[in-house]
Amino acid sequence: MASKTAEIWLFNTLTRRKEKFVPIEKGKVKMYCCGPTVYWYAHIGNFRTYIFEDLLRRVFEFNGYKVEHVMNITDVGHLTSDADTGEDKIEVGAKRERKTAWEIAEFYAKAFFEDAERLNILKPTVVCKATDHIQDMIALIKRIEENGYTYIIDNGVYFDTSKLKDYGVLTGMDFERLNESLKAGARVEFNPQKRNITDFGLWLFSPKDKKRQMEWDSPWGVGFPGWHIECSAMSMKYLGENFDIHCGGIDHIPIHHTNEIAQAEAATGKRLANYWLHGAFLVFGKSLRMAKSAGEIITVKNLIEEGYDPLAFRYLCLTAHYRSELVFKWESLQAAQKALFTLREHVRRFKENLKGADAVKAKEKAKAEEYRRAFLNAVNDDLNMPKALVIAWKLVREEKELSGGEKYRLLLEFDKIFALDLDKEEILEKLSEEAEILIRKREEARKAKDWEKADKIREQLKAMGIIIEDTPQGVKWRIEKR
Repeated sequence: MASKTAEIWLFNTLTRRKEKFVPIEKGKVKMYCCGPTVYWYAHIGNFRTYIFEDLLRRVFEFNGYKVEHVMNITDVGHLTSDADTGEDKIEVGAKRERKTAWEIAEFYAKAFFEDAERLNILKPTVVCKATDHIQDMIALIKRIEENGYTYIIDNGVYFDTSKLKDYGVLTGMDFERLNESLKAGARVEFNPQKRNITDFGLWLFSPKDKKRQMEWDSPWGVGFPGWHIECSAMSMKYLGENFDIHCGGIDHIPIHHTNEIAQAEAATGKRLANYWLHGAFLVFGKSLRMAKSAGEIITVKNLIEEGYDPLAFRYLCLTAHYRSELVFKWESLQAAQKALFTLREHVRRFKENLKGADAVKAKEKAKAEEYRRAFLNAVNDDLNMPKALVIAWKLVREEKELSGGEKYRLLLEFDKIFALDLDKEEILEKLSEEAEILIRKREEARKAKDWEKADKIREQLKAMGIIIEDTPQGVKWRIEKR
């Protein structure tokens, strides 16, 4: 663990500059991250953002901070259009699978956390479901209403964005420019009853001609909360009216996070969060971001089925700064997996040199501290993981001044942030499900005479500590003794 005096610098979207992090409460970090809308499987583009947020938390903990990490689960209110029109995504999922909205939300929330665990994403200290906090949202809307920021139209209670002095501050645009930008970009359709195109629903009424699965009584009528109100209400409930950090993807900046800020400031007169951090997209060939609405996504399970360790994707994410677009190619993932397996093999070899390595020379201690300091400087500089990876590989190739045992200790220290399971022997049990899927996929590849894929999966299993043997009686496997 690093010295508690180490400085951490972060790029704050709110001010558009890199700033030294100063916590509200010494030694503690309160951070809120927008969680998944649980109507379908999260894809690897989503998980790039969650990996960045996980790295942020790990960097703080590495530096000795106690982190209170809150994440919501959107299980109601996220409509198919940013204009507060269309169907609720959860209810769309319910129709698709002929289940209740509650069953859909529970199933895909569980699937999300299973995939997050495969990617070594730490579970938040508080996970809060929107449907468990309806009364908190109603109470917040009442405060906003009492302060004069609302009006009612046919389909709900709306926030009048023209009444907030700094509406849109997160985008860097004034009120008029933001309205014009949203019109030009077609992010929001114009409802003629709305006073401004940027106005948004706080509480939406249930359709008069049909009953929704998820609806509640309110002072304004039967309905459901808008998407934005849940994050303002739940973040303030668990972290207070002003907290340290709010995170999300860059797509949240112009609408969702802008509206979170508006709601909170209209209710409290305070800044919701001091630092706003946003992760860039995972993109394909022509800078197209992965999105469920586009109909083509890649899930963590898909990676496993193709013979990849999920942590190869985490490694790939480390190769690009979180604020830079990351182009996804299968060739890049294959290269990341090869690098990950090679790094694990080095760690295994260094571990063998631990015996008798307690008597570390002063010169070696100084060199180890030099690497430790360089690594810390990289991760504390706005999460510069590409530079941190370079330092780790430089350490691996260090020939003169560090023993294998000292390299092993340093790499495991670095892995508290990387979370790449570099010491694989300790986690074979956790990987049993992935191993079974891989073994089955390898059999399918062999039957299809796809020898290249079969060999690739064999190598992945070997890196997991599982040896495959093809015998006349069929495939046998055993755990490698090291």
